Parts: sequence; C-alpha cells; structure tokens
Amino acid sequence: MITATLIIGMALTISMFALRWLWRACLAQHRADWGSRGLNSLDGLTRVFCRRYHRMNSVLLDLPERGGAIVVANHVSGLDPLLVVAASVRPVRFLIAREEYDRFGLRWLFRAIGCIPVDRGQRPERALREALRALRNGEVVVLFPHGGIHVDDTPALLKGGVVTLAHKSRCLIYPLHIDGVRGAGHTLLAVLLRSRVRLRVFPPLSCTQVEHRECLQRISKVLHKKLWGE
Repeated sequence: MITATLIIGMALTISMFALRWLWRACLAQHRADWGSRGLNSLDGLTRVFCRRYHRMNSVLLDLPERGGAIVVANHVSGLDPLLVVAASVRPVRFLIAREEYDRFGLRWLFRAIGCIPVDRGQRPERALREALRALRNGEVVVLFPHGGIHVDDTPALLKGGVVTLAHKSRCLIYPLHIDGVRGAGHTLLAVLLRSRVRLRVFPPLSCTQVEHRECLQRISKVLHKKLWGE
C-alpha cells in the first residue's frame, strides 16, 4: 500500500531532480561570466526567458571584450533590465533608484549583481562616483537616462549623468532601443505578459570631444524612435 509519506517523498525527489536539471540547463545557456555558478545560471535563465517567452530577437550589444563601457536604453517597463542582460555577453551593473534597490525580497539579488542604488533626493552624486569607479575598473554600466518609465516616443528630458560619466571615464556609450514590450508602462505586468520584443543596437557614441548638451541630444535622437528618420 502506498502511503501519503511515500507519495510526498517521491514528489520531492522528482522535484529535486527537475530543479537540478533546470539549473544545469540554465547554466549551459549563460553567456556572461558573473563570477559564480549561481549567478551564471540566473544569466542563462534570463536569456531563455527573454528569447523564448518574450520572443526577443537575437541581437547582441557589440561591446568590447574588456574595458569600461556605458550602455544606455529607453525605459518602457520593468522587463527592460532583463532584456539588457540577455543582450549582453558581459556582466552589467545597473544604476537603479534606491526605492527599487530596497524592494523586499530583491535586495539580495540587486546587491549580488552589483546594482548601484541612486538616492535621488539625497546626494545622487554618490552613485555617479561608484559608477565611475566601476567604469575605470573595466566594468559595463547600464543607465536608463529617462530616469523612470517613459512609454512615449516623443523626446523627453534626459538625465545628464550618462554624459558626466562618459566625459570623466572617456568610455564609449552603446545605445540600445527597446520595442515590442506588451506590458509597456508597467513593472511586474510587463514581465508576466508575453511579448514580441525587438531590440535595436546602434554604433557607439563618443562624447569626449562633445559638449554636454550636444551629447545628450545625440543620445536622445537614438533613443526616441520617431527621430530615426526612417
């Protein structure tokens, strides 16, 4: 006679084997080396999720193999950071608002992947200094210069921190445009609703010999779809 205890034991055993298989499968799909098998497995899971569930196209950011680099993208939803990770062959560090960084249950992950919290109302320059150190150490830093979710393709005022970092670090800026997110304008809903995401990458921009305002204008022309001239 099969007892309830035996059934529970069998279910747990099967679940453990299934999770182990999933972990190994995700690990096999990772492209960026985050320094640990656990984070590399999450990298692989993110790529599978974005490519298969959200049907993201196969475009990749053309980042240098080493050295500092700045990635900028438009910000349409809470799915965007996952899409950037899936489009990069290197680990990336995000600048995110302090209130997002401190979200219950997620802070451990944000800390593990090196996110840089920005205190918007209290000395945001601390985050810029940390980002500058990361760039000088040869890391990739990602910014959403709109400063928040912006679903309209009309031009909007961009935050100038990206230009400050580009000038001080002398790193190139790699623009990325996100389109096709079904839950645009939302955070969690955009992750849950299946999309057909299309990413478009652009040649890197150099702002070392360009004034602050002109550099922001160049970034704006790339990030705002209506200005591509197509």
